[in-house]
Amino acid sequence: MVVLATKVYVTGDAKHRALDGLESLVANALDGLDVEFDIGVRHDDFVSVTVEGEDEVVARNILGEEWGEITPNLRDGETYVGTLESWDDDGFVLDAGQDVRIPASELGLGPGKPKQVIERFGLVQHMPMSFVYAEDGTSRLSDAERDRLFDWTRGTGRVNVNSATRGEVRATVNRAGHAHDIVTVERLGVLEQSIVCTENTDPPGLLASIGGYIPAEIRCVIP
Repeated sequence: MVVLATKVYVTGDAKHRALDGLESLVANALDGLDVEFDIGVRHDDFVSVTVEGEDEVVARNILGEEWGEITPNLRDGETYVGTLESWDDDGFVLDAGQDVRIPASELGLGPGKPKQVIERFGLVQHMPMSFVYAEDGTSRLSDAERDRLFDWTRGTGRVNVNSATRGEVRATVNRAGHAHDIVTVERLGVLEQSIVCTENTDPPGLLASIGGYIPAEIRCVIP
């Protein structure tokens, strides 16, 4: 079994849609391998995938590489993926199967308090983020994570959303009449998406237009 570093925290029909979509993604990732798999959701909302078959080791490695893997033991100096659980003046808390605090001094995302960093980079709760674990409490965001977020601010603008699948976000954008205002919808996690705006699109305007359709946390990245 591999536990993916992404959560399904919605309920009812929304949960079924999320798991159906994830099942298709996993099937595509494992296409051609001699395995069978079953998807579940743990008590802490992380997704577990049980894999059996001739190629199960390869399959688990592929899934862990693509989604990040939740492991019971974190090793000093190693890079992992956790989901953004909360933030305060002291830093971020990522859920990596256990709470990992990233002190404000170790964010590496420029000036300002953590809440200002959240707003500047359009971060939404539960989005997966990679970090380097430190036993002494000075865990930090990974260089790759910092580079990804800085790239967002150099682009054409984004609107980040949680609590919705990629298909649901694309359908919402279309319903609001903004299909021509976006480049694509990037998948950050099962239920966390990043809408990439075109050069002439105003991210706050797009947020205002689609916000009424999505019961979610939504933030902009303004270049």
